[in-house]
Amino acid sequence: TNPGFVVRITQAGLDYAHQHGIAILEKELARLKLPDISGDFRFLGKVYYWISNLDLRTFHLPHSRISLVPNVGLQVSISNAFAELNGNWRVKYGLIRSSGSFNLKVENIYIRIDLRLGSDSSGKPTVDTSSCSTRISKVRVHFSGKLSLLYNLFRKAVESRLRKALEGKVCDEVAKAVRNELQPYARTLPVTARIDAVTGIDYALVAPPTATAHSLDVGLKGEFFSLATRSTVPFPPLPLHLPPDHDRMVYFGASSYFFNTAGFAYHSAGALVFEISDSTIPRGADFHLNTSTFSAFIPQLETKYPNLPMKFRLSTPSAPFLSIGPGGLSLQPVVDVQAYVILPDTSLAPLFLLSLTTNVSAVVDVRSGRITGSLTVGRIKLSLKQSDVGTFQVRTLQSIMNIVASKILLPRLNARLGQGFPLPLPDRIQLSNILVRFHQNFLLLGADVQFQPR
Repeated sequence: TNPGFVVRITQAGLDYAHQHGIAILEKELARLKLPDISGDFRFLGKVYYWISNLDLRTFHLPHSRISLVPNVGLQVSISNAFAELNGNWRVKYGLIRSSGSFNLKVENIYIRIDLRLGSDSSGKPTVDTSSCSTRISKVRVHFSGKLSLLYNLFRKAVESRLRKALEGKVCDEVAKAVRNELQPYARTLPVTARIDAVTGIDYALVAPPTATAHSLDVGLKGEFFSLATRSTVPFPPLPLHLPPDHDRMVYFGASSYFFNTAGFAYHSAGALVFEISDSTIPRGADFHLNTSTFSAFIPQLETKYPNLPMKFRLSTPSAPFLSIGPGGLSLQPVVDVQAYVILPDTSLAPLFLLSLTTNVSAVVDVRSGRITGSLTVGRIKLSLKQSDVGTFQVRTLQSIMNIVASKILLPRLNARLGQGFPLPLPDRIQLSNILVRFHQNFLLLGADVQFQPR
């Protein structure tokens, strides 16, 4: 299926992640444990030697890079790495017994790691080591002790065996680091995010991440849903093709499908219903929500319901549909305004039903890893759909409806939009240097990232 939301990690973003990953791998390799070594050789008789208590002091990875392998995944290449370890040696030659310590320097270590990227049944990303190879070209052992003639005889054997032991252990440690560090961290990417008491967002991967020559693209479902009952969205996501921008570390493509499923989810949950009474009229407004005020426009109200409070119920007959283009984000919602009179026994009697239409534009921003927004209402148009109090001139209510829409309804909506909706970010990631651009049918957000260590 087409994604409703796309995350693109550029080479700059991969390089930044690679810096932190290499630092972790360096620490893991520094804890690498090597087995004891023993053997024998003939020199005017049999000589037995033992190498034990191997202690890896340092393991440095000074030169490394991460590369995109199109349609495959990622490759990490490490060159000119070096390590140093200490240990003890012991030798037996007939009645001669001797022991001491040694220092081993390992230089020109080359490591190549291929990472396979995927997704599991829940839509979470997966990462695994598909292959790993290690090559060591230089090993130097320095023994300390008095029997230099003997231990120089088994120096080459020790160097060869330690080289092979290290080459085998390094890839084991790499696989362990990927399994214990990288994979759990990748799974901190939220595939569902609760928004409020009404809705959530589905950020499950719709396919494994795709490596291209310049970026790593991750297609997400990008769909809002009602927490009460999840209904099938009655419109499909369109293909989403991000532009070839690479100035930021990461880009987010939020399609019109993503935003329109929000309207569908809130509408399905019955959350796009607002009730307005006289107590919600802002201070400073020169009217009250009662029949005395409205009798100036609808004279029959004073006769039928003299001096009684009123209530408006605003609702959307269908989910609002939003459009995104190079000029920005806009929608033309249709709102039904049902007016009631509140009778002395607190029951409601219907008065009239208006249809309110207007042009709405939106400003979008990103704050604290959340998409935020605010709406601006254009000119309002009114039409009468039904009346229980006879005919009247709808245009006379224009000024009051302007106040209701701009001073009451809009602040409520903007307060909610100001709280924002979370972007799909793994743990401890903060965004900076934000870029916001509008394209046909999608919103493009660009950012640099900062990782916050524990």
